[in-house]
Amino acid sequence: MIVRLTPRASRDQIVGPHGDALAVKVTAPPVDGRANLALRRLIAKAIGIPLRRVELARGAKGRAKVLLLRGLAAAEAAKRLT
Repeated sequence: MIVRLTPRASRDQIVGPHGDALAVKVTAPPVDGRANLALRRLIAKAIGIPLRRVELARGAKGRAKVLLLRGLAAAEAAKRLT
């Protein structure tokens, strides 16, 4: 799953599609991986899977992220997020 992350937002939220990515905003700052952890927590909660099954595959230091959702098909993840 490709995500476009905006840190330091006013609230944590999944905004919706942004091109071929999913736009997500988190309140955490992009310091010491806090925004990445907040992103993983938000996605895990929204999809209904444990945090340990949401991994950051690429993009640890940029706004564009690639998340790996263990044990969940991409179509099922998209269905749960909409």
